[in-house]
Amino acid sequence: MDVSVVIPVYNEVENIIAMYRQVTDVMEQFGRSYEVLFIDDGSNDGGRELMKSLSEQDSRVKLVFFRRNYGQTAAMHAGLQMATGDAIVTLDGDLQNEPADIPMMIEKLDEGYDVVHGWRKNRQDKWLSRKLPSKMANWLISKVTKFPIHDLGCTLKALRREIAQELELYGEMHRFIPILAHQRGARCAEVVTRHHPRRFGTSKYGISRTFRVVLDLMTVKYILDYYASPMKLFGSLGLLCSAAGGASAVATFAMKLIGGVDMTGNPFLLLTIFSLMAGLQFFSLGLLGEVAARIYYGAQSNKNYAVRELVNFDRETLDFASRSRAA
Repeated sequence: MDVSVVIPVYNEVENIIAMYRQVTDVMEQFGRSYEVLFIDDGSNDGGRELMKSLSEQDSRVKLVFFRRNYGQTAAMHAGLQMATGDAIVTLDGDLQNEPADIPMMIEKLDEGYDVVHGWRKNRQDKWLSRKLPSKMANWLISKVTKFPIHDLGCTLKALRREIAQELELYGEMHRFIPILAHQRGARCAEVVTRHHPRRFGTSKYGISRTFRVVLDLMTVKYILDYYASPMKLFGSLGLLCSAAGGASAVATFAMKLIGGVDMTGNPFLLLTIFSLMAGLQFFSLGLLGEVAARIYYGAQSNKNYAVRELVNFDRETLDFASRSRAA
C-alpha cells in the first residue's frame, strides 16, 4: 500500500459522501495504491450507516468505530496505528481541508522529508473565535518549543508510516505531531495548503480550546526537555529551594546570635522550614519521575481508546499494525 488517508469524523454525516468522492478522485488521478480510513469518534448522527455502505461498495474504505466520543487525538492515534500505507495522510472530515493538496504533500515526502504539515495561509474561519486564538497559540508554541511553524492546527499532514506509528498521542496532542516527530529526529517541512469555509455541520471547537492547548504545551515542553530524565527539572527546583532555605537559615541564626532577635514567629525561620520542605518534595518528585520514566520505557504502551468494531480489515492487516506498534 502506497498511501493511507486517515479521516477522523464526529457527527459529519453531511460531509462523508463528498469527502469520500473528493479523496478517491484525487487518489485515482494520482495513480498510487491507497486506502481510506474513516475513524468514527462516537458519532450519533447516522453517519455510521453511511460509512458502512461505502465500505460495502469499496473495499479500500476501512472503518474504525469507537464505543464513545474520545476526541480527535484518540481518533488520530487509532488511524495512524491502523494505517498500512508507506505514507499516511491525515485530514479533517469537515471538507475544509483540500484533498487535491495530497499529491503535492506526498511528493514533498519523496524529496526526503519525514513529515509534511500544512499551513492554512488563507484560512477561511471566523477571525475572533478561530483565527486570532490560533495565531496567538502558534506564536506561543513556536517561541516555547523553538520549532518554527505557522499553523499547528492544520490537520492536513503527510507522514512516513515508521514515524507516525512511533508517536504517542493523548489529550490534545494531535496538533503537536510535527514537534513530537521532530523530537524523534524526523525531517519536517511546512507547505501552504488551501482551506475552505465550512459548508455543512457545525464546528466542534471554540475559543475554550485555547486554554487546553496552553496546558498541553506545558506537557510538550516537559516531554521535549525532561521526559527521559525528570530529575533535571525537579532536581533543579529542589536545589533552588534548598539554597533559599540555607540562605534563610543563615540569616535566622545571624539575627539570633548578633541581634538577639526573638525567633518566635520570625518570617525567616518560617521561610527556612518551608523552603527545605519544598526542596525535599521536589527531590522526591524527581526520583518518582525517574522511576516512572524507566517503567514507561520498559513496558508496552497502552492504547488510549477502545474500538467497538472494525470493517474491511483482514487478519494480515491487523497483525501488521500489531507488529508495527510492538516494534
